[in-house]
Amino acid sequence: MDKVQYEMKSKVRPLYLVASPNGLQGIFFTKQPVKLVKILDREKPAEKILSNVVKQLEEYFAGKRTTFDLAFKFLGTDFQVKVWNELSRIPYGKTVSYKDIARKIKNPKAVRAVGTANGKNPICIIVPCHRVIASDGAIGGYGGGIPMKQYLLELEQRTR
Repeated sequence: MDKVQYEMKSKVRPLYLVASPNGLQGIFFTKQPVKLVKILDREKPAEKILSNVVKQLEEYFAGKRTTFDLAFKFLGTDFQVKVWNELSRIPYGKTVSYKDIARKIKNPKAVRAVGTANGKNPICIIVPCHRVIASDGAIGGYGGGIPMKQYLLELEQRTR
């Protein structure tokens, strides 16, 4: 299965999008060890998927999209997949705590493990790990950096 990668320029930083012909594989903050394409060819299945991801992310950054319609399958442990599925349910413009996620997946003592799984989310922004904050209201960490997390949260507050 041929994966390809595309570097998307965003308002906050470059995003490295990876897809196979079966769907989006990930959105990363660093270049991945996958073939990088400079121009997306909509005739090639994986690149057509990436073109759609770029379009939807551009709409999101422009404040014109609050949900995504993209095919992807989580590849992780059962626990990670539970966490990532729960992240997918956080509404646009809302935040929840790591503790809230642990409760929702019926594992209330797994707050730290939820934080770890959150940090390994392979499909950032679309699977909104940036919407998870600390129980005391602190912003918490983010793989893309605190300024990016702050930007995404403020974007969603302005446009909801």
